[in-house]
Amino acid sequence: MPATGRGVIPWVPLARAPIPGTQQELCLYRHGDQLEFSIQISGYVSELMNSRMHASEDALAELGCAVIASRPAPRVLVGGLGMGFTLAAALKALGPDGVVTVAELVPEVVEWNQGPLGECAGFPLNDPRTHVHVGDVAELLRRGQAAYDAVLLDVDNGPEGMTHHGNGWLYSPPGLAAAQRTLRPGGVLAVWSATPDDRFTRRLRQAGFEVDVRTVRARPGKGARHTIWLAHRPQRAAAAPAPSPPRVRRQRKPRT
Repeated sequence: MPATGRGVIPWVPLARAPIPGTQQELCLYRHGDQLEFSIQISGYVSELMNSRMHASEDALAELGCAVIASRPAPRVLVGGLGMGFTLAAALKALGPDGVVTVAELVPEVVEWNQGPLGECAGFPLNDPRTHVHVGDVAELLRRGQAAYDAVLLDVDNGPEGMTHHGNGWLYSPPGLAAAQRTLRPGGVLAVWSATPDDRFTRRLRQAGFEVDVRTVRARPGKGARHTIWLAHRPQRAAAAPAPSPPRVRRQRKPRT
């Protein structure tokens, strides 16, 4: 992220971290000495996230937790720590008895959030209601124990594997089935995306979710438009269709 020209504040590289299972790295930059950070994936021109544009990450947690926040001792799973904004918004939406587990694949991202980067979101890792799982969020979803009231996924730029090719499973029919088993009845799966995707909407409905698609801005009232899917697990499983009555075969009269 080079910057040239007199008076231009340069982006200073701070750290790099390998993405497990790939040949790529996450690269952390700071905008001069300001409280502004950027994370990029090596080999990509556009940045993955920027600390000045997080309104849609906040909305992911606010919308995903709105229905379940009043439940006693709500449990929320956040897939992807990033810069901590989704985690911070989830903690804000829940009461003192809520617990948020955040799964982060890259250990160094946790370390960055414990350092200067953490100031951007108010150091949500220091909240006693936060539990950290260093590893793939898919590991927790595969357990399928109806352990969470909400699952908030912000691990890619859309419903396909980008940062980690294995993430594609999260948005596949088996992954969505696992997410539904992980949710308690009436729970919510919320998925962030930089762009809309009608095919993913259909896939969610085919998996048995009741789907609401929202469009939110990257910054309050301005910036790029991002998409959030709110996929609700029904309170009760849909009743199986009644079996059809057996067909009665009439015997033909013999010809005479």
